[in-house]
Amino acid sequence: MRTYRLKPGTRDAFVRAMREQAIPMLLAHGIEVVGCGASLADEDGHEEAYLLRAFDSLEAHERQEAAFYSSPTWLEGPRQAIVSHIESYHSVAIDTSRAAVNALKH
Repeated sequence: MRTYRLKPGTRDAFVRAMREQAIPMLLAHGIEVVGCGASLADEDGHEEAYLLRAFDSLEAHERQEAAFYSSPTWLEGPRQAIVSHIESYHSVAIDTSRAAVNALKH
């Protein structure tokens, strides 16, 4: 899971760009996207959002993420427009079941 602390007033544009541009690109690179959207609760008044992805293993996560974020599709595409909304981000990797991943998709 990756959480994003966003610059003030940019959450709607960030979430829209993620859903319309980044997620289709992630899917095309074989990265399973479980969910993406606005946080229901903002910390300390900051706008926040999340991206939840699933990988077969930690090694697959590292390999697929490195391939995606170094690809010309990302670097020459919407990267700058999306990143410009981010103040900071934090990633967490957990080990969970396929059933849990499927449940989170609903």
